[in-house]
Amino acid sequence: MGKAKKEEEAVFLRKKITLLRAFSLLIGTMVGSGIFISPKGVLKNSGNVGVSLIVWFACGILSLFGALCYAELGTRITKSGGHYIYVLETLGPLPSFLYLWAEYFAIRPANGAVISLAFGNYMLEPFFAPCAAPLPAVKLVALLGYYIVLILNSWSVSWSARLQNVLSVIKLLALALIIVPGMMLLAQGHTENFQDAFSSQSLALDKLPLAFYAGMFAYSGWFQTSFVREELVRPERNNPLAVIVSVVTVIVGYMLTNVSYYTVLTAEDVLASQAVAVSFAQKAFQRLVSVIPILVALSCFGTMNGGIFTFSRTLFVASREGQWPPLFSMIHIRRHTPLPAVMLMLPLVTAMVCVGDIYHLLNFFSFSRWLFIGLATLGLIIHRYRHPELPRPFKVPLFIPVSFTVICLFAVGMSFYSDPVYVSIGCAMVLSGFPVYFLVISRPIPDCCRTTFYYLTFKLQVLLEVVRQEIRTY
Repeated sequence: MGKAKKEEEAVFLRKKITLLRAFSLLIGTMVGSGIFISPKGVLKNSGNVGVSLIVWFACGILSLFGALCYAELGTRITKSGGHYIYVLETLGPLPSFLYLWAEYFAIRPANGAVISLAFGNYMLEPFFAPCAAPLPAVKLVALLGYYIVLILNSWSVSWSARLQNVLSVIKLLALALIIVPGMMLLAQGHTENFQDAFSSQSLALDKLPLAFYAGMFAYSGWFQTSFVREELVRPERNNPLAVIVSVVTVIVGYMLTNVSYYTVLTAEDVLASQAVAVSFAQKAFQRLVSVIPILVALSCFGTMNGGIFTFSRTLFVASREGQWPPLFSMIHIRRHTPLPAVMLMLPLVTAMVCVGDIYHLLNFFSFSRWLFIGLATLGLIIHRYRHPELPRPFKVPLFIPVSFTVICLFAVGMSFYSDPVYVSIGCAMVLSGFPVYFLVISRPIPDCCRTTFYYLTFKLQVLLEVVRQEIRTY
């Protein structure tokens, strides 16, 4: 009876994500701030309009390849945790810890800072147009938006989830308000901005890895179902189906959006703009000048909100695997929010917003992200040959993981030449995890230290609860 009761009361991740919910999760995370940030970065680093459109399409196909590889990994490895758990199960504990280290101290804070800065730009751009918004004001609004998201995620998971559903609809509406006017103007014969689209005078082949980073940032989100693998209903069927449909849908939407941008704006307009969607609205449809930036800012808000949700799942799995302190996988006893993890992100994101700009930060964290995604798909190839006996309800042709891995690692290597300073900083951040792993993770922690840590954690929780009660009473 006692054993049965314990099993009944055990906390585990229940299978509640159906095919439709998986599709909504992928669309909601892919369609976000990237399509409103990345066009300038892709154009700047590709050199002309024609090559930039090719880069957008190539990034979409590459994202589809990566999503298919992750769908197969999800049928082989039945745990949640995304990149972390796939690297751990296929390549071992050291690479997985280095990913976790880079994710916590580089990838996630820099990603949050990029999205926050985009939020600040789009919130302020209408008030200062045609001039650029002052950078200190942008950073102040960016931090304010991020702090609101942190408070919301610390207060209630239910409210943040409801807000995410609403913001997902707003994201699609923002895209529609860009695509429809652009296609109408294109149908009327406004094709002058596509003349000499492949001009070789401005071609920048040495910067193509950075164009790849900017484009893949816009598509990032195709791996989100890997973070909730244990909660998927019929994952062997629904996961591949959801990623194929969602990625193809986003490729079509992004290509139409970029064609709409270039139908209205010249290449010089895009490069000079701090908020491409606002510049588009000013030229294409004056009535949308105040509407589009607000919708885009809300889209960025939703992307920030969704990022915190998946990050807490990564810490939960890493703690379960013994590679991360249990404190940062704990949740509030009443509100069920990942309070320690959320609060530790506060100073990291604040520092990166204050010292960086969007495109250098994007290069900084993209190096680490795509390095480990490439290693995860390399792990798929290795896992196939090590464990041929495992059931394979979904299998992709070998050229897909090989192509994806080679392109990812090649772009990572070339980025040292394209942006050596920020990429080197990202590389140093990854390498700094080596001594931590060998000093802390590979050696068992003494029982006395473990007991002391748990005791202090418990006391801290009690103290926080007492403070909360005192504030509530006051």
